[in-house]
Amino acid sequence: MKLSIAILNWNGLSHLQTFLPSVVEHSNGHPVFLIDNASTDGSVEWLKQTYPTIIPIVHEQNEGFCRGYNSGLSQIDSTYFVLLNSDVEVTEGWLDPILKILDQDSSVAAVQPKILSYHEKHLFEYAGAGGGQIDFLGYPFCRGRIFDTLEEDKGQYDDLAEIFWASGACFFVRADLFRAMGGFDEKFFAHMEEIDLCWRLKNAGYKIMYCGQSTVYHLGGGTLHKSNSMKTFLNYRNGLLLLYKNLTQKRLFSTLFLRLVLDGIAGVEHLLKCRFASVKAIWKAHKALYSFIYLEKISRKNDSNFESPHILYKSIVWQYFIRGKKYYEELKK
Repeated sequence: MKLSIAILNWNGLSHLQTFLPSVVEHSNGHPVFLIDNASTDGSVEWLKQTYPTIIPIVHEQNEGFCRGYNSGLSQIDSTYFVLLNSDVEVTEGWLDPILKILDQDSSVAAVQPKILSYHEKHLFEYAGAGGGQIDFLGYPFCRGRIFDTLEEDKGQYDDLAEIFWASGACFFVRADLFRAMGGFDEKFFAHMEEIDLCWRLKNAGYKIMYCGQSTVYHLGGGTLHKSNSMKTFLNYRNGLLLLYKNLTQKRLFSTLFLRLVLDGIAGVEHLLKCRFASVKAIWKAHKALYSFIYLEKISRKNDSNFESPHILYKSIVWQYFIRGKKYYEELKK
């Protein structure tokens, strides 16, 4: 098979009922797989009755995002994978522009489309927007989205651009490279695993691209709300893992030190606002990093002097909160 569309599901029956029709309609004959993480809401039974052409891959237990995809994709033989969130509405012609990029340039490892908000279709969506970026301290942001500021889509990102990371909400990737890299790092469980994979691919010499000629609409927040303490823990812990694994040796200590200081400041802010669950989540995230390093569960993957030209060597925190730069184009000034 040339292209396989894979949707990871855990008790997402309502999302499947809402969003699968667009996927089936616009799959252009490419096979669609549902990788189910031991759902108990009747998702698989409904799928078999409603869409018998969709192929279910059923896990016996909830494997999480990373292991769930790794295990499921290992059972699919395809040249390219599309990893698609269950809460994404696709549009007519969304596949062809990205397939063209992958077919024409073997140095491209992964691609994402333009990702707009499902409920406010004139706005970019938080998870991916117009292509993922990162600053030197490991804070991710996007063209079209910096922290909680979402840009209106006025065609400003209807381009083809090399980016730092492609969103896991709609993630096109070469299957052979996905396997060669070991897939998603399962220690991440969920959140930022796609950034880690893209960073590893870039360190190996491949490109990550954004294609503005392909559009999807993402509901977002379907698994963990941003106020959830588990999500806070994963974001802080995985942000630290991301840096420890992928930074060059010469930047590792200074960057991690600054990031830990900023995390501490964030913890104090949460404490002053009586968000005690968030304070505990940040403390647990730091403790988890030290435990991983001490127990040698993670290893350094980048001991070279390779520096990605797509890292912003400015603090996005400083630019946004102190200098008031809310939009991507303002960062260039």
